[in-house]
Amino acid sequence: MIDKNSYCVIMGGGIGSRFWPFSRKSLPKQFLDFFGTGRSLLQMTLDRFKKIIPTENILIVTNAMYADLVREQLPELKDEQILLEPARRNTAPCIAWASYHIKARNPNANIVVAPSDHLILKEEEFLDTVKKGLDFVAQSDKLLTLGIKPNRPETGYGYIQIDEPVGDNFYKVKTFTEKPELELAKIFLESGEFYWNSGLFMWNVNSIINTGERLLPELAAKLGSNPEVYATENEKAFIEENFPACPNVSIDIGVMEKADNVFVSLGDFGWSDLGTWGSLYDLSEKDASGNVALKCHSQLYNCKDNIVVLPKGKLAVIDGLEGYLVAESNNVLLICRKDEEHAIRKYVNDAQMQLGDEFI
Repeated sequence: MIDKNSYCVIMGGGIGSRFWPFSRKSLPKQFLDFFGTGRSLLQMTLDRFKKIIPTENILIVTNAMYADLVREQLPELKDEQILLEPARRNTAPCIAWASYHIKARNPNANIVVAPSDHLILKEEEFLDTVKKGLDFVAQSDKLLTLGIKPNRPETGYGYIQIDEPVGDNFYKVKTFTEKPELELAKIFLESGEFYWNSGLFMWNVNSIINTGERLLPELAAKLGSNPEVYATENEKAFIEENFPACPNVSIDIGVMEKADNVFVSLGDFGWSDLGTWGSLYDLSEKDASGNVALKCHSQLYNCKDNIVVLPKGKLAVIDGLEGYLVAESNNVLLICRKDEEHAIRKYVNDAQMQLGDEFI
């Protein structure tokens, strides 16, 4: 049975620059069909949550420049379900706005907040974890995040250290750690006490608003100064005036790392944040030599451990390459070592500085 007090906020305003040139400023990765299924990551996220949350209770928060893309990809949502940010201000202002908006519609709402670009392979297990999490936070002041058991010393994720259990698969959070260096990540993995921070959160609407107003008074002064405007015709003008003046702060740093009412539920549901080409390589089907070819035809000779992504209908003929990323999209061809993909942001910045926005 679907609970009318359950709400979902899908954050869909990121640029996804680590997936350049596939992900562009005008068409970021959440709007792309990575696996040839006919559904983008954003559409897959909505499809997933519609199974346990009323469609009318699902909100998308995105940048105003992506309004048409969201409407085109998610025609089942009404305009009032799409919150358009007039400026990029990170996840804390995004979540604060959505929370004030939802509270105006339903002061008893229990909310799951999810990024728009994650991949979930074991959907039933995931949805079961979310339902249990929403029950856990209902009518309480607990803030809940989902922790993922690490299977490698990943330096691209934050980590959560668990404390004593407080119920069936719920634990008090001991510490949050930002993305660690490799040696520290190895220690975390070996300890068995640390889990990846998935960026998926659950809470009662009053809990997150009260905690946010206490820990981020500067943000609350902007978005919480006139709660009567939310879910009215005056909301848009209020947001356009106040949102750009909000501090640029993430929900992790602004709230979760400072609050004393944070808990974690541990999950194993085939999760990936699809944050990098490396994570896409790990998830993709490989040939006998460890090569991945997506979207295109490929003839690979004496090649090993590469990922090749070209536009549909193209043929890649490659000889003698090992450990490389070859990615072409529109007017950009990128060839770099797979283990040097952290430099992609530098490539993007250099291209923008030297050539303008045409290739970004």
